[in-house]
Amino acid sequence: MLRAYRALRSALAAGALGGVIDVIPSAQTVLLQAEPGRGIDALGLRRVLKTIPQADGVDDKKDAWGRRDRASDPRPTVRIPVHYDGDDLAAVAAATNMDETSVILAHVETLWRVEFMGFAPGFGYLVPQPHSDGVQLATVPRRSSPRTRVPTGAVAVAAGYSAVYPRESPGGWNILGHTDIPLWDTEAEPPAMLSPGDIVQFQVAA
Repeated sequence: MLRAYRALRSALAAGALGGVIDVIPSAQTVLLQAEPGRGIDALGLRRVLKTIPQADGVDDKKDAWGRRDRASDPRPTVRIPVHYDGDDLAAVAAATNMDETSVILAHVETLWRVEFMGFAPGFGYLVPQPHSDGVQLATVPRRSSPRTRVPTGAVAVAAGYSAVYPRESPGGWNILGHTDIPLWDTEAEPPAMLSPGDIVQFQVAA
């Protein structure tokens, strides 16, 4: 799915997708937003999609767990310092048969990729790179009872993803800790710190 998103974004930037004004990825689909009253050039769209390289026999579903062509995307790793003081740290340790220190190590020693953005402005859904310790955290489900208030900067895991809450909101993910780094800043350009395809590594804050 990420390959399709990148190809379509490049085509949009090059003016090769007539009538399209935005490309938005999700977990299993890519949304094309067209200008009001205009259709999408289906033939041009097919041309772009035909240029997407195959994943060496790996389908998009497996690729969503972290395969990445680093040669074609040289962006640096985004490093996010975390204070691992979350209310759900002990519960995650119990759910994964690890102690709390092992949960923290699994989280920080994993490279996470932004699969797509959603839920709230600046909220990136992060998936672990394959063969990493973060895959152990993929078995942790959402909380059975969501919180009515999750604070800004909360770092959490649930249902195979990790994320940072960019602002206070309700939420049902398991909170491991918090970061002081702003993920969403309306004064910045772009306002979102993360974008699809970015690689993120969490660090224990000093």
